[in-house]
Amino acid sequence: MLKTGAQYIESIKAMKPNIYKWGKLIEDVTTHPATASHIKCVANCYDAAFDPELAPIFTNVSALSGQVAHRWNTLMANAADVAGNAHMKRASYYINGSCTGTICAGWTVLNAHFGPSARCDAKYGTNYHQNLIDFMKEAEDNAYGLAGCLTDAKGNRALNAAKQPDKNAYLHFDKVDGGIKLNGYKIQICGVAGCNYIVVMPTTGFGPDAKEFAVVAACPRDAEGVTIVETRRPSDTRVEEEGWDGIKSGTTQAFIIFEDVFVPDNHVFLAGENEFAAQVLGNFTNIYRAAIGSCVGGQGDLIAGAAIALARANGLTQKAFQDKLTNIVVLNNVTIGLGIGAIMEGHDDGGAWIPDTALAHSNKIQVATLPYEAKRLAVEIGGGIIETGCIPSYKDMTSPIYGEKLMASMDAGSGAEDRIKLARLLEWLHIGGGVPGCLHGGGSPDTARMLVKGATPWEKYVNLAKKIVNIPEDHLVEAKK
Repeated sequence: MLKTGAQYIESIKAMKPNIYKWGKLIEDVTTHPATASHIKCVANCYDAAFDPELAPIFTNVSALSGQVAHRWNTLMANAADVAGNAHMKRASYYINGSCTGTICAGWTVLNAHFGPSARCDAKYGTNYHQNLIDFMKEAEDNAYGLAGCLTDAKGNRALNAAKQPDKNAYLHFDKVDGGIKLNGYKIQICGVAGCNYIVVMPTTGFGPDAKEFAVVAACPRDAEGVTIVETRRPSDTRVEEEGWDGIKSGTTQAFIIFEDVFVPDNHVFLAGENEFAAQVLGNFTNIYRAAIGSCVGGQGDLIAGAAIALARANGLTQKAFQDKLTNIVVLNNVTIGLGIGAIMEGHDDGGAWIPDTALAHSNKIQVATLPYEAKRLAVEIGGGIIETGCIPSYKDMTSPIYGEKLMASMDAGSGAEDRIKLARLLEWLHIGGGVPGCLHGGGSPDTARMLVKGATPWEKYVNLAKKIVNIPEDHLVEAKK
């Protein structure tokens, strides 16, 4: 089914309050200044399904039902579906100015586990794959927003999950009548405030001594025992204030505390079959890291546009900065194109399409570097008011005592207000809450390098070189240690 933004907001209003910020319970996330802008941005994505230009990006024909559904409620069954995910991430920046986590990681978990759940059933006689299909249909029928929970607290990084002094450092489960109970922490989770359901998955692979941490499951955001605490972010108090100092966008993250959270059997998709934890994680990161190139590319498009507009507000023209602007677009195109290439070079995994490992993780490495250069170039174009935040506050700029003179000081020929708003936007994109998870979003670049290393056929390349110059294959062979 398709929901309008208003219908989506009503579904969130109906949920039990369990989200906190600044030490206080948020009674209504749809109106509280700490979360309302996120809810509005998610609602924009729901409304996009009814916009003739945006609908092909934000909807898809479901491979499970044959009906038109919100794209984030569908199975990514082929390369075009996963590319559609990337295009949606880019477009969400166009309408919201930021990533929109409620339509991102949760459905990626479900797609990533499509193949592994079927293999687990074949090996152990479990019913996880059918549970997963049924929940995906439920999410489609109810147009759920889904938050994906990957990152555990992890505790002492020198110890694995089974040896942590506090078991809650990794989310774990206990089997009970009719289902499982979840305990532990998931942290730095995007889009929780605006979701209907939370989907949890392993943050790493687990050995036989850590079966209790190998869990994939879904529970309502307001399930009994779930406590959500919004994180403190750059510019978050500005967002809660009146005026142009804070950009009212969709960025939000949270820590989640699970305390004996019951999940019925039909919403459990993995519980203890530890060898499949790494498989779902690998699939997830391949999908996520291929698509994130378009996510940061969308922000790069916004950066380029804002830089041009600010140059004009400063009395200058695009031509004066064309080389820098072209470089910004080239940087965007590298991550967008490498991600799409990873998708096109992918493979089918039991009905879900998984991008190529080496290319997807190579994209993550580029995403951890290139967008920062794009931001630097935008600061060069815009000037010091972006980098240092050298503009008085909205309250000062509109003061009845001296505001008129302050506004006059900011007028570069086209009006002060436009110049200030654009400067604040680029400041936010450069050093504020608008910085997406380029470096560590979806995992660190170091882990991406490890996966690129593991997916690269090094000896094949050596043998190619030897063949060109007629060196026998058994020469220059490195002994395995």
